Amino acid sequence: MNRSFIKVMICSFFLIAFSCKEKQDEKHDPPVENAKWWKEAIVYQIYPRSFKDSDGDGVGDLQGIIQELDYIKSLGITAVWLNPIYTSPNADNGYDVSDYRDIMEEFGTMADFDSLLAGMHQRDIKLVMDIVVNHSSDEHEWFKQSRSSRDNPYRDYYHWWPSEKGEPPYRYSLFDAKGDAWQYDSITDAYYLHYFAKKQPDLNWSNPKVRQEVYDIMKFWADKGVDGFRLDAFQFAAKDTTYPKFPDGFEKDFIQYYAMQDGLHSYLKEMSEEVFSKYNVMSVAEGAGRNFEDAHKLVDQDRNELNMAYAFEGVDIPKYEGYDLKTMKDVFTKWDREFAEDGWLSIFLANHDQARMVSRWGNDSDDFRSASTKLLNTFILSMRGTPYCYFGDELGMTNIDFDSISQYQDIAAINGYQKALSEGEDMELFMKKLNFGSRDNGRTPMQWDNSEHAGFSNGTPWLPVNDNYVDINVEDENDDPNSVLNHFRKMTELRKQNSVLVYGSYELVAPEHPNIYAFTRILDDKTVLVLLNFSEETSETKLKDEWDNPSILINNYPDVEFFENSVKMKPYQAIIFNIEG
Repeated sequence: MNRSFIKVMICSFFLIAFSCKEKQDEKHDPPVENAKWWKEAIVYQIYPRSFKDSDGDGVGDLQGIIQELDYIKSLGITAVWLNPIYTSPNADNGYDVSDYRDIMEEFGTMADFDSLLAGMHQRDIKLVMDIVVNHSSDEHEWFKQSRSSRDNPYRDYYHWWPSEKGEPPYRYSLFDAKGDAWQYDSITDAYYLHYFAKKQPDLNWSNPKVRQEVYDIMKFWADKGVDGFRLDAFQFAAKDTTYPKFPDGFEKDFIQYYAMQDGLHSYLKEMSEEVFSKYNVMSVAEGAGRNFEDAHKLVDQDRNELNMAYAFEGVDIPKYEGYDLKTMKDVFTKWDREFAEDGWLSIFLANHDQARMVSRWGNDSDDFRSASTKLLNTFILSMRGTPYCYFGDELGMTNIDFDSISQYQDIAAINGYQKALSEGEDMELFMKKLNFGSRDNGRTPMQWDNSEHAGFSNGTPWLPVNDNYVDINVEDENDDPNSVLNHFRKMTELRKQNSVLVYGSYELVAPEHPNIYAFTRILDDKTVLVLLNFSEETSETKLKDEWDNPSILINNYPDVEFFENSVKMKPYQAIIFNIEG
């Protein structure tokens, strides 16, 4: 770029689209040393209840996913993380498993699962299963046996506290209406432990029989051809069964007392030896412990435990009150820096436990929803680490507006409301925060078209469809070259064809800029610059003098404005430059 005079460079959308097409036709970068398929994966998370209903009962199912495999393939993703589909009474939407080797009737049959897996593999899509083994359902046969008598062989599959010892030491429950993790059971006059809902008793991982049961379950699915496992809430699996008293108020920082307790690493090493080492499967656990040391012990290559960390510090940044861009930069930068040499990270801004990405991180108003969603997807797909993209975020789906607790389905929302009410909280403020952050926001049905119920079901959906489905849906966005959906497809293609976006080093640029998140990715002699304007204001940032010949790899606007050595960015503009000089 000639810096001797002010220059305005206008790049039409069609030229950019043509440029992207040229990039798509190019060969991929040469292989990288120590490359792994799970590092290069682009993961698409599907919440099966909400994706596509094939039989009209209002609940998404496996046949519904099968019907949309070509759509999933068209996104450019390479792996699907499927939330639990096992037999369950649905106290926590499948995260309370009553049979780990069978399919929930609402979702279909094992034959449906086999067809789904085959269909994915035919399209070169890998499948990652959610394994829920910190706890089971209280309707699992193990627990039925365990609670039947104190001398039952399954008694030690769970954590029990006999009543003759008095009240058990207080433990906090995340989902209990009273916040109490001990539930009294009259059958054997004892209490059982549940870190989550009372219908989710915690398994006793110190019992080797429990561990072997779990490894056998994982082998059952791996033998079917499943490509990976995501271990739900597993950082809580190890517990000090002497149950020491915790300090008052510990529940405000319960991770420090619940996560990564003694024994967890030995369990994971044993799991790796029994399962991971025998199959070419990806492994990731929910949570990354209490600190960087914990995270490294989980995922460093010489540990032989897990492949990648899935840390919550980043996704937890946005609050009802808003968030500061500097905090986002600091958090994602320190995690990248910490894992620059060893270990591997997951990159995500949303999942089934969060409200919608654009409503939390971006601007879901009519004026800025499209641009800010494109910006957020650009961020996820240009960072180092394995990207996890949540279904519907490729469209820019937004939070739904509930005004009554009766509209919520999520047990965390319902019991959280009762707990807040009993503790005398400001319920008007509580409801506003719930409306912003509830998990139900991220679980409303997929918006396929502008027909009734957004094409999700010809019955009544289990959760209401967001009213904005008439404007935000696959059918309309598929035909619009400027849509969020088609920008997402361009980004996945760009990542797959540029190893620098997978394996390249990351360096934050202009860290103090109040509106723009800028960083470089560098691999060998290739450098790309990512510029993201996280503001509804026009913002400007300077380029380094040596970056004198940048070319555009992707842009979520039809033009880019250069002024001497600066780029003037429109609201929520996202640009990736190839730096040639």
